[in-house]
Amino acid sequence: MRSIEAPMDVVTPLQFSLAYNAFSFTLAAMGAATAFLWLSRSQVAPAYRTALTISGIVTAIAAYHYLRIFQSWNEAYVLKDGIVTATGFAFNDAYRYVDWLLTVPLLLIELILVMRLSAAETASKATRLGTAAALMIILGYPGEIATDIPTRALWGTLSAIPFVYIVWELFRGLGDSINQQRVEARDLVRKARLLTFASWGFYPIVYMAPYVGITGGTATTVIQLGYTIADLLAKAGLGILIFMISSRKSRAEAHGDTGHYA
Repeated sequence: MRSIEAPMDVVTPLQFSLAYNAFSFTLAAMGAATAFLWLSRSQVAPAYRTALTISGIVTAIAAYHYLRIFQSWNEAYVLKDGIVTATGFAFNDAYRYVDWLLTVPLLLIELILVMRLSAAETASKATRLGTAAALMIILGYPGEIATDIPTRALWGTLSAIPFVYIVWELFRGLGDSINQQRVEARDLVRKARLLTFASWGFYPIVYMAPYVGITGGTATTVIQLGYTIADLLAKAGLGILIFMISSRKSRAEAHGDTGHYA
């Protein structure tokens, strides 16, 4: 089934190059972030290594899927002598949703793990948020591949329900837990939460691009660039913050400082 993005509408040479270079850059960035996060595990206390491991898994999964997205883009379009031609092979955007189904729940879990809550609270929040995140992605996919605006809007609205719940949990459910974090890392944890919200909030904005009359190759390019920027912030960007939080808390704990909680 063809996507509402009309992937076989021919993009301009500029649009082709923008998406091509964005996919290439993101593939490299995700690979570099994976190497950094996994090689940095030895620099933090054992309690935070699982968070770094999961963060690296997220960027590794993303790197693989960006390789597949990059390949699919080159199979769908050919740029030759300044002219872009559609090859007849549809651009496969399902790679994104497979990626998100795997990585979005893990993004929330790594944020919870780095906060080092009690075992019961960690399990409870990880289960609730992970389930809501998976449901959000599953409900969004039928709208992404829909060929008409009403169907896209219906599934987008359904997908927004677990999204709103996740936002509520981030700002209300985790609020008290963040206030109990070490003073040295508290601001970084808040920034990680804000980055998660801001980057995730970018996805529905991009999802709604066809609602405002953006069509054809322009819609394809806007959606692909928008999702790619959001992925970079949500995965590689959050991974760096997870490392900084882990490192700062590890140093404080190594000095035996136990009096820096609110």
